[in-house]
Amino acid sequence: MTEAMIRNKPGMASVKDMPVLQDGPPPGGFPPVRYARRIPTKGPSAVAIFLTTFGAFSWGMYQVGKGNKIRRETRRKPQFGMKRKPRELKEEKYAARRAILPILQAEEDERFVKEWKKYLEEEARIMKDVPGWKVGESVYHSGKWMPPATGELRPDVW
Repeated sequence: MTEAMIRNKPGMASVKDMPVLQDGPPPGGFPPVRYARRIPTKGPSAVAIFLTTFGAFSWGMYQVGKGNKIRRETRRKPQFGMKRKPRELKEEKYAARRAILPILQAEEDERFVKEWKKYLEEEARIMKDVPGWKVGESVYHSGKWMPPATGELRPDVW
């Protein structure tokens, strides 16, 4: 089909004779285009963020100051009315911890032995059909002792 048939203008000699058909804007024009940067209005303001950060920093510095004060007190000489030096109190606390440590270790060893026996019984039950399997023997043969990795956490603690 030719342009002459499409535009119903028979006998056109040139393209220049064609009427100009051009799209125009809709009646009333196009709506305005927003080209400005759109900054969200949600969220805390800059002042609120600054004050929160300043407050957290101030609280942290206050805690550091308290710790420094306590540390300084433990180094000072005893003042009038103090029965013992703060350093002696600190040493007493550490001595008490050192005294109770063997008891805590014995309890942990007792718990470990019970758990290890359960582990060996379970291993024997699972591997009973495997020929040549020795219960409790390490599979790595490294010659070094390593604590057993049973993969169990302490349910009574965790």
